[in-house]
Amino acid sequence: MIKVAVLGARGRMGKNVCEAVLNSPDMELVATMDTGDDFSVVAESGAHVAVDFTVPSVTESNVHQLIDAGIHAVVGTTGWTEGSRARVADHLADDGRNLGVLIAPNFGLSAVLAMSFAAKAAKFFESVEIVELHHPDKVDAPSGTARHTAEAVAAARTEAGIPVSPDATVEGFEARGADVNGVRVHAVRLRGLVAHEEILLGNAGEQLSIRQDSFDRVSFMPGVLLGIREVSSRPGLTVGLENVMDLS
Repeated sequence: MIKVAVLGARGRMGKNVCEAVLNSPDMELVATMDTGDDFSVVAESGAHVAVDFTVPSVTESNVHQLIDAGIHAVVGTTGWTEGSRARVADHLADDGRNLGVLIAPNFGLSAVLAMSFAAKAAKFFESVEIVELHHPDKVDAPSGTARHTAEAVAAARTEAGIPVSPDATVEGFEARGADVNGVRVHAVRLRGLVAHEEILLGNAGEQLSIRQDSFDRVSFMPGVLLGIREVSSRPGLTVGLENVMDLS
């Protein structure tokens, strides 16, 4: 049995994670933690793996505490930067206990496949842009998923020697979305949405659209459970569920 703790357990994602763990025959939910709770409930629970779906302002601190407690971490909270990921990687290297931390911008299997397909397709098209659509309670924009997609697309294009997408805009750049490594990302926040992403790729006379839609947070649970089962066998920092799914 894999003993699991859930941080952010009273949040929308946290509630789903708790239910998924409780319904998994190979897992045991041993601790839950949320705002105002003391970390000792997790540290003293005997958890093998902790799942963090909290908020960007506390997630890095949570992961460092989990490493100190000798607990593997599966993290779905977004807002990570190159610097914060590097600090976690350094902490894991210094710790020396072969702990694993998996940070995944998206646990939806369809979303991860869309990201991977986009990276494979990006080198064949002159233009690429990304539109991400989420509920208006989301605190970060662009989403972690869209940033991760844009970074993968940009890396694939750089490796293939493809220049950034052509763009003759001379004014009104604020309408062109965020620039993520040379890829434009547009964020929509609309009541009724959950999590959606569309990658648009174009050449003269043709267009490819790769679209992924998550209509319910339960769709993320197979990916979360996969992360819980795999993280202990992957020492160090792993970024992106595609690496666990052998799609990298």
